[in-house]
Amino acid sequence: MSGAVLIAGIGNVFLGDDGFGVEAVRALSAHPLPAHVEAVDFGVRGVHLAYQLLDGYDTLVLVDATARGGAPGTLYLIDASAGEAGPLSPGPDSPGSPGAAVLDGHHMSPDTVLALLGTLCAGTGATPPRRTLVVGCEPALVEEGIGLSDPVAAAVPQAVRMLLDLLREEEPQGAAAEAVGTATATAHPNRRELRRTP
Repeated sequence: MSGAVLIAGIGNVFLGDDGFGVEAVRALSAHPLPAHVEAVDFGVRGVHLAYQLLDGYDTLVLVDATARGGAPGTLYLIDASAGEAGPLSPGPDSPGSPGAAVLDGHHMSPDTVLALLGTLCAGTGATPPRRTLVVGCEPALVEEGIGLSDPVAAAVPQAVRMLLDLLREEEPQGAAAEAVGTATATAHPNRRELRRTP
C-alpha cells in the first residue's frame, strides 16, 4: 500500500475522556477522504490495529487521549517516529508505560500498540509505517463514565481540522510534513504542535 495512510481512533468510550480518539475519528468520517486514506475506529481493539498494520501503510496516525501536562482539551501533534515523543498513554498506570509488557486489550495505549507492532514486524518481516504521528488531546477525566468532558468535546472538531490538514500535507509528493522534535506552543490555545528544531 504505497502512500497509504491509516488514521486509527483508539480509546475506551466507557472511561470518559479516554474516548476522545473514537469520537474524533467518528467525526472525521463525516468528511470525504482521499482514496489512499482509511479512518478506522479501533476503540479498545489495539491488537487488531497492530495486525492490520502488517498490511503495510506509509503513515499511521493514532488519535487518542494523551496526558502531557497541558490544560484539558489541549491538542498535541506528536511525531512518534522521531523517537522523542516520551510516554503517550493517558496515565502513569497505563500498560504502555516503559517496562510494562502486559497486553491488556481494554487498555491499549499508543505506546503498547507500537511496541506490539515492532514485535510483529520483527517476527514476520513486515515493514512498519515510515511515519507514525499521534494526534492527542489532554484529558480532564479518565474514569468510569460515558461522554467527554466539555473541554475535550470542544477539541473534537479542532482535532478533525488538524487531521484534515495533515492529510493535505501527506498527499503524494507533499514534503511539507517534516519530522518533528521539541514542543512549541502555537497561537491557538487548544493546539500544541511539535516541530523539528535545527
